[in-house]
Amino acid sequence: MVLSDIALVALGGGTGSLLRWLVGKLLTSPARGGIPWSTVAVNLIGAFVIGYLSVLFSIEWHDRYGSFLKAAILTGVLGGFTTFSTMELDTAKMAGATGAGAGAGTATGYILGQTVLGIAVAGLGAGLAHAAG
Repeated sequence: MVLSDIALVALGGGTGSLLRWLVGKLLTSPARGGIPWSTVAVNLIGAFVIGYLSVLFSIEWHDRYGSFLKAAILTGVLGGFTTFSTMELDTAKMAGATGAGAGAGTATGYILGQTVLGIAVAGLGAGLAHAAG
C-alpha cells in the first residue's frame, strides 16, 4: 500500500461522493415509497463507466500510469459515486412503505432490476472498450 494511492482514493472518493450528492439534488427524491431515481442513475452510470474504464486501464493505460488511474478513478471516484448501501436502504424503505404486498413487490423489482441492469451496462461498457481498444 503506497501513501500516494491512499491519498488518491481519498480524493477520488470525496469527488465521487460530491458528484453523487449533486445528482441527488438534480433528480429530486420521490414521494415516500416511490423509486429513488438518483440512486438508480448513479449506480447505472457508475456501472457503465467502471466496465468501460476497467478494460481500458488494464489493456493500455496501466503501463503508462501504473496504479494512479485505478486508485483515483475506479476505486476513488466511482466507489464514492455509486452507492450499494443506499440502494439497500431504499429497498428496505420501499418494502415497508406501501403495505406488505405492494411494497415488497416494488422493492423486489427495484433491487433486482438495478442489479441486472447494472451487470448489463457494465458488460456493455466493457464490450465497447474492447471494441474501441
